[in-house]
Amino acid sequence: MEKQNSNNKSAKVRLDKWLWAARFYKTRAIAKQAIDGGKVHCDGVRAKPGKEVSEGLKISLRQGFDDKTVIVKGVSDRRRGATDAQLLYEETAESIEQRQLKMEQRKAVPKHLQTEGRPSKRDRRLIHQFKDSQLE
Repeated sequence: MEKQNSNNKSAKVRLDKWLWAARFYKTRAIAKQAIDGGKVHCDGVRAKPGKEVSEGLKISLRQGFDDKTVIVKGVSDRRRGATDAQLLYEETAESIEQRQLKMEQRKAVPKHLQTEGRPSKRDRRLIHQFKDSQLE
């Protein structure tokens, strides 16, 4: 029985395995969870982990805060270095532009508006004093 070659054009590779080989997710299990959670779409349709990946397939996926849209350029079932993994896909220009825009928006949000949790007893007293002074 012959093992499939990663360079073979007719090689059949599952979506979860390709996402792992292209280094979008650290493990196949995490890739499968992302697919099952609806974070991965193929050609605009929600995908299943066993979907066969072929060249030219358009994949939209979410990684943390980022939404990426990539076009499959190569099919591989083996995880290699990052430079080799980047040859398996090409990110669309619109996707790169949207990621840059969202990154700038996240950086523009002031950090001082984020609280560290519930106010302390002293903080609550100050809040009540402030509210009472506004009513008078």
